Amino acid sequence: MEYIYAAMLLHKAGKPIDEENVTKVLETAGINVDPVRVKALVAAISAVDIEEVLKSASSFTAAPAAVAPAPSVEEKPAEEEKKEEEEEKKEEEALEGLGALFG
Repeated sequence: MEYIYAAMLLHKAGKPIDEENVTKVLETAGINVDPVRVKALVAAISAVDIEEVLKSASSFTAAPAAVAPAPSVEEKPAEEEKKEEEEEKKEEEALEGLGALFG
């Protein structure tokens, strides 16, 4: 991840994302740099429009906000309320039965 962060930092700073700059950023952060990974990252990113990726990623993060909120406790469907009432009634009956055991 550090390698991608370095590339994103360079992009944000308006600097070219090349092997030399990525290596400098990583070394400055105190990371032992693997030149093979740097070369692979630079090669992979060279064919990517980072601005376009960032725009599409921001649309993914906004999507969950459009989801309808979950119903609150007061907005339960009638079926759920009936089930809860039945369960409460069964619990009360069970407790009454236990009371008879202890007189």
